[in-house]
Amino acid sequence: MIELLKKGNKSSGIAALGNTVLAIAKGIAAAVSGSGAMFATTLHSAADALNQAFVFFGSALSEKEPTKRFPAGFGRVVNLFVLVAVIVVSIMAYETILKGWKLIQDPQSSTNLLLNIAIMILAILVDGFILIKAMKEIVHETRSDAKGFGIVKESFKNVGLAAPPTRLVFYEDLIATSGALLALISIVLADLTGAYILDGIGTLLIGILLVVVAFKLGIENTRGLIGVAAPKVVEDRIANTILSDQDVVDIKELRILQEGRRYHVESYIELKEGFTLADADDIKYRVRDKLLEDTDIGDVTMGILETDHVKTWPKKAEIEVNGKEDQTEKTR
Repeated sequence: MIELLKKGNKSSGIAALGNTVLAIAKGIAAAVSGSGAMFATTLHSAADALNQAFVFFGSALSEKEPTKRFPAGFGRVVNLFVLVAVIVVSIMAYETILKGWKLIQDPQSSTNLLLNIAIMILAILVDGFILIKAMKEIVHETRSDAKGFGIVKESFKNVGLAAPPTRLVFYEDLIATSGALLALISIVLADLTGAYILDGIGTLLIGILLVVVAFKLGIENTRGLIGVAAPKVVEDRIANTILSDQDVVDIKELRILQEGRRYHVESYIELKEGFTLADADDIKYRVRDKLLEDTDIGDVTMGILETDHVKTWPKKAEIEVNGKEDQTEKTR
């Protein structure tokens, strides 16, 4: 069990610990000050801590080796765990929006301004640190060589290619950092201007941000649970690995399904003419083993065919589309 937990998603594990500390600190501040925005961000941190701990265990379980009863492995389990986490986020979003609406209708002043400010600054620092860790994890998982401030751009660009737990941490802590900053602004402005309705507006906006996160993560992980095709960049990388073998001349069929953070590859490859069955088998296993060197690939099912001298890869549909585009350019 310990060995399995070591394989869990690091970003979600760190985020769970960080948000547990924040939820306790914010809860104390909310109880002492009576701030609605502080209450909202407390719920947010509590939801994040619960979700990310839940997803951490889910990501570890998804690394379990296939069994006789479950030959396809447990990769999609992490999508199920993230969907349960989405339900928790949705409940917290509802409670936050409800609290914000009540504060808008009946604005109330809060106390201990300095305590609230200190807790919000702590939240921005901790959530910001977790967000940066998630960005670095995205860069690592997507094999980008970005460094320094370049990881911010690359993480937003490639977040869709990251593992489901990493995406959850990224989106949740992006909203958590933004929410903490929004809560800080709301608390300070409400105290300075006496417009305590701002506390309610800030609370309401945090709840709306939670709804956006829940909706986006819900759609993404429902697709993953059903079985979604690999992104184009992953498909191209796998196809290039197959075609790099000197005895492979074409790819007849290629289907890649995302299973949690890994990919299941099914393919028929075309070989040069003249190979015996034994030689062709050796080539197939050589290509398969080369694919399995990629840590993102969980398993490979491969068939072999003799070349039909008809180029199939890139896909015919892509060739037709490109041909039409080329013809359009010539017409212009």
